[in-house]
Amino acid sequence: MKGYGFVEWFRPGEHDRVEQALPALLASGAGHLRTHLSWAEYLSPGGEAWFDWLIPKLGKQIDLLPCVHYTPPSMSRNGRSTGAPVVLKDYADFIDHVLNRYGRHFSHIELWNEPNNLLDWDWREDHDYQLFSEMVGGAAYWVKQRGWKAVLGGPCPFDPLWLDLMGQRGVLAQCDAVGFHGFPGTWDSEEGAWQGWDMHLGEMRAVLARYGAPEIWITETGYSTWRGDQMEQARRFANAVEAPADRLYWYGWQDLARDVAVQEGLWFDPRHYHMGAVDADGQPKLLARLLKDGGVARLREVTHLAAPSISRAVRPVVITGGSGFIGSNLADSFLSDGHDVVVVDNLSRPGVDQNLRWLTDRHGDRVHPMPADLRDETAMRDAMRDAKAVIHLAAQTAVTTSLTAPMEDFEVNARGTINVLEAIRATGRPVPILFASTNKVYGALEDLRMLESDDRYVPADARIRENGIDETRPLDFCTPYGCSKGVADQYVLDYAKSYDIPSAVLRMSCIYGPRQFGTEDQGWVAHFLIRALMGEPISVYGNGKQVRDILHVSDAVAAYRMVLDRIGRLKGQAFNLGGGARNSVSLKLVLHEIERVVNHPVPLSFSDWRQGDQYYFVADTARLTAETGWQARTGWREGLADLAAWLRANRSFPEREALRVRA
Repeated sequence: MKGYGFVEWFRPGEHDRVEQALPALLASGAGHLRTHLSWAEYLSPGGEAWFDWLIPKLGKQIDLLPCVHYTPPSMSRNGRSTGAPVVLKDYADFIDHVLNRYGRHFSHIELWNEPNNLLDWDWREDHDYQLFSEMVGGAAYWVKQRGWKAVLGGPCPFDPLWLDLMGQRGVLAQCDAVGFHGFPGTWDSEEGAWQGWDMHLGEMRAVLARYGAPEIWITETGYSTWRGDQMEQARRFANAVEAPADRLYWYGWQDLARDVAVQEGLWFDPRHYHMGAVDADGQPKLLARLLKDGGVARLREVTHLAAPSISRAVRPVVITGGSGFIGSNLADSFLSDGHDVVVVDNLSRPGVDQNLRWLTDRHGDRVHPMPADLRDETAMRDAMRDAKAVIHLAAQTAVTTSLTAPMEDFEVNARGTINVLEAIRATGRPVPILFASTNKVYGALEDLRMLESDDRYVPADARIRENGIDETRPLDFCTPYGCSKGVADQYVLDYAKSYDIPSAVLRMSCIYGPRQFGTEDQGWVAHFLIRALMGEPISVYGNGKQVRDILHVSDAVAAYRMVLDRIGRLKGQAFNLGGGARNSVSLKLVLHEIERVVNHPVPLSFSDWRQGDQYYFVADTARLTAETGWQARTGWREGLADLAAWLRANRSFPEREALRVRA
């Protein structure tokens, strides 16, 4: 297998971004990095100092390919960086300067970029490429004489006639490698322009064979996740690694920041801004996470696992977020009863691919993986086309994420839910849908007067203290997460009224249990237990006296099944779903029980309360019980022990003796 690398353009002054990106890039297993060394930027104020820092910084840690392009406007025939220099030899002289100053940090140097792209080379002023051939050919000759290797910048789109012209002009004879640029599914339409790696690279190889057969390097290929389809990006990377080329550079490592203008202009095309393996904040997408977890082998495993498999006429249950914690348990329940299940999931969260593997191992071809994002309207229509029922669980689930990225939170939770509803409406059939809402739609409950004891808060109102919060409580959307889920909640209920779609909403409290890979915001019970089993300290927001009703996932699954069975009578209604008063616990009480379960003390730290945190939430589930007969059957202590047993059986933890020493 050939090595792979990434393309990343670093702009002058981005010292911090380089320092953050480079370790993460190396952790992904990348062996190569292609970056630009702009001739125009080098001669700009501060440019020399910037590259004096950047090139050694990169070259000391990774195999570096600098791409030297962009004419200084003052030296250009058209007064722009895309023009040929007035004196063509000036480019070779600058290359010589680069070799003298930085040559110890790389073995190959790339000469220009996308010469058939007007944004990189003004071929209107050089329609026969005579100027380009002389400029680059001379520079390549000098690179070879100096003992380095020249890479000819790849055209985009690929043009075999242009490549042959470079051969006729003698340029190819001076080059050790030639770049290829291709972006199937993003810039190259597979219906029209893209014919597959084998065809395009085969065509390229046939031309090169006539002129000394330099190596073929894919110096740019990539896939934009502007529609949220991270699995497709991972799959495209896996395909590119298999392409018959000598080296691969994936474009790019990091999404562009929103305030950065591309060549066409600021936000001229949103695809430009989502090409990275990590997002603009450096958070890994699925591609980066899989590469870090296990390299290309791990990537192939997951992309193969998630290959769509609906191949026969079935009426499946469709579960969005079906590889998640609740989703995988719910899918298992339906599958165990003989139903086919379409698992719609973008697999972006750690652990969910393990849940999908568990489902396919248990139930075989009745599991139909569909790697897709809620924001992809077309994918949602494909997923819902044959559905006999839909359970909509997929969401952005972290309050903290919603506070830092409210637009993304809205797009996933609100618009994503509209996409699901519209996809159901497009079937023309009354497909029932259940929506997983949240107790956060009731807000922070700031109007409730609380009583504080040694270990908990309780409402002063005796009725609420005894029963909890019921569905008559006015909605009060707090935090962007509460707003986005609340909007979705109300849309689902309205589609029952406006379009006669059999829909119902379950406003969930804290669900926990097997197949949960908890984080602070996405399953705090599991998160606390995992930290304790690892012998690591637990951070608590607030003072730990806040009260929640926690519900074992087996009881949550039963509730969904019972509501769905009665959807004809219950459509258009919302129900609270939680552990109720019997399973109401303070965080302090849960932590005490966790210490008993793991049999050692757990170090604690306390932080400030978060925006929208509720001092108390216990769901009154009387309405759900009255309508369906449902009851929470698993007590919280029993459930916690069950989760601990599952975690011990399915995750690696330090030996208990070592935990005692650390504690």
